[in-house]
Amino acid sequence: MTSPFFGEFLGTFVLILLGDGVVAGVLLEKSKAKDSGWIVITAAWAFAVILGVFTAKAFGSADAHLNPAVTLAFAVQSGEYSKIPIYLPAQFLGAFLGAVAVYLHYLPHWKETKDSGKILAVFSTDPAISNPPSNFISEFLGTFLLIIGLHSIFSPQIADVTTPIGVGYVGVLVWVIGLSMGGTTGYAINPARDLGPRLAHYILPIANKGNSGWKYAWLPILAPLAGGAVAGIFLKSIL
Repeated sequence: MTSPFFGEFLGTFVLILLGDGVVAGVLLEKSKAKDSGWIVITAAWAFAVILGVFTAKAFGSADAHLNPAVTLAFAVQSGEYSKIPIYLPAQFLGAFLGAVAVYLHYLPHWKETKDSGKILAVFSTDPAISNPPSNFISEFLGTFLLIIGLHSIFSPQIADVTTPIGVGYVGVLVWVIGLSMGGTTGYAINPARDLGPRLAHYILPIANKGNSGWKYAWLPILAPLAGGAVAGIFLKSIL
């Protein structure tokens, strides 16, 4: 079965299973990957993006956005909004079920992990220092750079970029955003990546979990969407 909806759904599922999976491996007690650090997390997220994009393309989504902010950005740039009602539900559903799969994969480890903050961090982002204006700027800038980077990688001026090489560069782009800009908020830069797993955290019977951080949850939704929209306007205005 292939379709744009199924491609976005399955690609986002793979993205979250691998991305939240590495965070679980690094943070949860009695994991063999425990305390392996930020480089491991950012690298695995980058590779998760690459695998998610290839999966989405293989199963029917030629765009392979995996991210509502990316979908919005290119809709604003092109003036074509018809993909939004197809892609966004698929992305949020894929992110939610990807997080459920992470929960099942690490099932015995939740009981061993007493720190509810680490458990929430597996599923969603939170700021290193809670400062909503600054946190908003961080997520806005990270997403803006993501869109500009995506456009640049696949620009006609970069004539030697074939699809496999280009997707590899997308992984590098996500990796460097995580390394350079992720220390402030955990670089959601993707509303589906944050909201879908946060909702899974809220619903699932996870041992030792605390609250799901709903006070902060609006920010990694609205700031990436704003960053994506402004990037789309910027690209439309200069191209």
